[in-house]
Amino acid sequence: MKKLLVGSSLAVLMMAGAPGAALSADYTPVTDARLANPEPQNWLMTRGNYQGWSYSTLDQINTGNVKRLTPVWAVSTGVDSGHESPPIVNNGVMFVSTPYSQVMALDAASGALLWRYKRRLPEGFSALHNTSRGVALYGDKVFFPALDAVLVALDARTGKVAWEAKVEDWKTGYYMTMAPLIVKGKVLVGVAGGEFGVRGFVEAFDADTGKPAWKTYTIPAPGEAGSDTWQKPDTWKTGGASTWMTGNYDPVANVVYWGTGNGSPWFGDQRPGDNLYTSSTVALDGDTGKIKGHFQYHQNESWDWDAMNAPMLVDFQKNGSTTKGLLTPQRNGYLYWLGRNGDGSISYVNSVAYVPQNVFKGIDSETGRPDVDPAHKPGTGKAAQFCPGLWGGKDWPYEAYNPKTGIVYIPSNENHCNTLEGKVEQRVPGQWWTGVAIPDFHFSVDTKPGFFGELQAYDVNTGKRVWRDTYKDSMMWGSALTTAGDLVFAGGTNDRKFRAYDAKSGEELWQFTTNSGVIAPPSTFEVNGTQYIAVASGYGVDPAFQQSLMANLVGWNADVPQGGVVWVFAVSK
Repeated sequence: MKKLLVGSSLAVLMMAGAPGAALSADYTPVTDARLANPEPQNWLMTRGNYQGWSYSTLDQINTGNVKRLTPVWAVSTGVDSGHESPPIVNNGVMFVSTPYSQVMALDAASGALLWRYKRRLPEGFSALHNTSRGVALYGDKVFFPALDAVLVALDARTGKVAWEAKVEDWKTGYYMTMAPLIVKGKVLVGVAGGEFGVRGFVEAFDADTGKPAWKTYTIPAPGEAGSDTWQKPDTWKTGGASTWMTGNYDPVANVVYWGTGNGSPWFGDQRPGDNLYTSSTVALDGDTGKIKGHFQYHQNESWDWDAMNAPMLVDFQKNGSTTKGLLTPQRNGYLYWLGRNGDGSISYVNSVAYVPQNVFKGIDSETGRPDVDPAHKPGTGKAAQFCPGLWGGKDWPYEAYNPKTGIVYIPSNENHCNTLEGKVEQRVPGQWWTGVAIPDFHFSVDTKPGFFGELQAYDVNTGKRVWRDTYKDSMMWGSALTTAGDLVFAGGTNDRKFRAYDAKSGEELWQFTTNSGVIAPPSTFEVNGTQYIAVASGYGVDPAFQQSLMANLVGWNADVPQGGVVWVFAVSK
């Protein structure tokens, strides 16, 4: 055991066990039944359950004892950059993916390294984001989407490659950062690359063999439903709608809900029309991938406001009755209540702005279609300011829903804007193609309110904000985890802190200063009767870029220490 100074606090770091420990021969295979009803002691998928709640029924750690939460082990991942993967746990075995296409298997109680997989990326390969947002488990395999757009199946016991499947050609701008979704023996993946002029899709592979099962493009070809929303010939071929975050699933209806990204290039006047299915949620048949329904959050996408996060499956009260619903805080700054219907269609119910927004004059109460103010819609040769800026009211970090409190917890940012002006660029496959160069993002902030990042709590039935915690000197880039112990855990701030809040009141109950900024989703699990909280700390990618912009604007320190460490906590006796 070693002691080290972390920031201004003295922490006790339990050194992880020596590498090479054997993974238990009785590793429990992951089945469809277990995914549909995951055991409380395990964290079997990215957001804990198919509904996407980021919620655990474990309550050993609660508001009464969380102040005694102490690190019990920590292990370095050996790489820097943005760590955005949750620790996935199955019967005492933890799997964590990291930037640069690495997967580690660890003993969840001790931190002993069981095996490590490192992919050798092709010569000349580069990605806009070199992060990874997680793995998926099924049977005795670990499924990992590598950066170079290859799906890798690893033996969960040894880390050896069972099979590989090429998803797309990285040379044309495709790459992968998301965690897969397992649906009835199939591994579903999506692709990144919206800034390179790709055509998004979701593809399913057989979990046993790696053979393709189905593939659904998120931009319709001519003659397909929605193709008339691409009014300029051939723009659909490079129109974006990338699928770079994991979907959620309704196993009863057998419907997968997947989010889609921005239009490409960014400026909608170069691709006239509503541009389905950009910035949308699509509902897919779990067996065939057929599109059964959709909801588009804003038409002719021109702000880089991806709708990449799939909505959570949350039932809520409306006019005295229960609505089978979808709930999602979108990057455009609005929190949406949607209906998930028996035929797979999605209906609009209601929405409220959870951060100030100047683009929508209003939203149609029947259809959910926004009335866009053209003065705040940038175009080719037309500069326009829009708020929130291109990182949105929230970017990819996950919200969390607690069924005990009836509250959704939203990591969000406000008081920031962008001013963009587009130009026509020739597309070169695999190269940046947005219509604007990165130095011309013109990021600006409003300092009068006195804060930028925040964690907000909204009652899902009333639509009213219950509480919020604001951060004067930081943006918020951390996913939330909530538990039956009436707690909310989140990092996300540039001070490197990982925090616990009272889920009902918002009172901060505990904090710990990690080695770096926490932008990965936390998870919780139980081994031998002890509940643990786990999170990977490691700042980088967009939060680091935004931090450098804020350093110029308001004088923040430009550098947040990088380097990945997996931290695991338990209540001290």
